[in-house]
Amino acid sequence: MELHFEKAFAQLAPELWNGVGIVVYITVLGFLFSLVVALLLAIGRLSRSKIVRGTLVTLIEIVRGTPLLVQFFYLYYVVPVLLSALAGLFGAHVSIQLEPVTCGIIGFAINYGAYLSEVIRSAIVAIDPGQREAGLALGFSESQVLFGFIIPPALRNSVPVFGNYLVMMIKDTSLLAMISVQELLLRTKAFASQTFMTVEAYTILAGVYLAISLPLSQVVKVLERRLAKSR
Repeated sequence: MELHFEKAFAQLAPELWNGVGIVVYITVLGFLFSLVVALLLAIGRLSRSKIVRGTLVTLIEIVRGTPLLVQFFYLYYVVPVLLSALAGLFGAHVSIQLEPVTCGIIGFAINYGAYLSEVIRSAIVAIDPGQREAGLALGFSESQVLFGFIIPPALRNSVPVFGNYLVMMIKDTSLLAMISVQELLLRTKAFASQTFMTVEAYTILAGVYLAISLPLSQVVKVLERRLAKSR
């Protein structure tokens, strides 16, 4: 079997470059929104209300107990039907459809937010209780102590874990091919089916993911070492 990697790369590279842009866009927005969701869930988990804590635990377990791909399918195929039916109850007969990229960003925000919420909650609990007591003794309110004395160091201590999840999210963007997002995998699949250069196409794709993930993993390790020294 004769392989033509140079020819495949020359033809596939422009498509993959466009795909990288979409991957970066979805990853950045998905990760930022997942941090917001995670922080809200973590704070809610620390609530004194058993109802709030129980509700959030249930939601988190549902998200963590179902595959990310299934969640993408649910957002893309089921949620629009439910929203259309809900609008119909109020007399608005519309057909709602979410864009694949939007579903990807929302799906990542919810899924990774559920996982990262446990990271943030654990980091908050690990903060020395003396910081809270000192803040209250200085006359600050509970919310001021939480957002001024507790959450900042907790987030700083969680940076290495955040970095690892960011690398995982980049690789998980390949799942979005299943809901027609024009990311790297879908573009490579289309190219391979048209040119029959299957070995070359998917080998190049694997190399692109490595080229993105490995440097980012090294950056995370450097940050982890620097944070460890600063502590």
